[in-house]
Amino acid sequence: MKILNIETEIKLIELKTPFITALRRVESVEFVRVKVSCENKVVAFGEAPATKAITGEGVEEILYSIETVREPILGESPQDSLAFIHEQSIGSSAKAALDMAFVSLMAQEKQQKLYEYLGAKEPCDLQTDITISLGSEDKMIRDAKEAYKEGMDILKIKVGKDVDHAIKVVRELCIELPKVKILVDANQAWNLEESLMFINAMKGVKIELIEQPVAAEDLDALCVITKSTPIDILADEAVFTLEDVKKVYTHRCADIINIKLMKCGGLSKAVEILEYARANDIKCMLGSMLEGPISINAALHLAMAYSDVIKYLDLDSPLLYKTPSDELDFLYAGSQVIYL
Repeated sequence: MKILNIETEIKLIELKTPFITALRRVESVEFVRVKVSCENKVVAFGEAPATKAITGEGVEEILYSIETVREPILGESPQDSLAFIHEQSIGSSAKAALDMAFVSLMAQEKQQKLYEYLGAKEPCDLQTDITISLGSEDKMIRDAKEAYKEGMDILKIKVGKDVDHAIKVVRELCIELPKVKILVDANQAWNLEESLMFINAMKGVKIELIEQPVAAEDLDALCVITKSTPIDILADEAVFTLEDVKKVYTHRCADIINIKLMKCGGLSKAVEILEYARANDIKCMLGSMLEGPISINAALHLAMAYSDVIKYLDLDSPLLYKTPSDELDFLYAGSQVIYL
């Protein structure tokens, strides 16, 4: 199988409500879709969202990166093209879009579903969280209760620099919604002192984890926080690559790692991290940016292949779309994600 053409287009999906974190505010999902065409009319797709605040890549950077590797790939096999792009100095999201298309082609070549190619014997039902955006205390409580009424029993609560605000919101949610699993995501908003203040305030209530409380580069502080609390600490922006994961694991800087296709460079690189996690008994979250349906599909197929390693899924983008997508391989029903 030889690659004949690579095309790109910019896509936009409106959100129900603005998505607000400590790092950014967005009102739509903007992403680049890649179409890779091969002989015998075989095609595959990949996607990369604009997440400049996290990966440093906007739409223009993603398009430029793909264009720089386009010509050398034409006429090559998906396997050789996959190896080639990961040798290039282009953005991780651009790599991820091409990677998922090439891996999909390799699965098609073997006449396998993507989840089968990635190692799952059969599909399984999954469970994702849903994000509660940063806002006023009243609005966050109201949004969380509404999500729970709609069948969401795993909530990722976005908090910001104001630790007192975070404490009030999270404590009230723990009391008001005792059957809900609460995940707290600070998106690097705090320093060490503020993180410990929040942890101390959580005594008497139950939360599942605290995600990336301090700056990504401050691994020393992350280690101190992890050793200071029985609450699981999740490393997100601190871990992009397998090398990052090894560093965090070796120094016990976190209890859980958050793998995202857009951070690590796609399915093939996520598999490397997940295999390392499986071998070393490391708990994982499989997360995402705000993404389109094709890249969410890829992540969910991956989740079925590594359900023994992945403890949490943060693949809720389709639940946030203003209009449901007809391009998903999965049905979202509350927290449940069912393969169609």
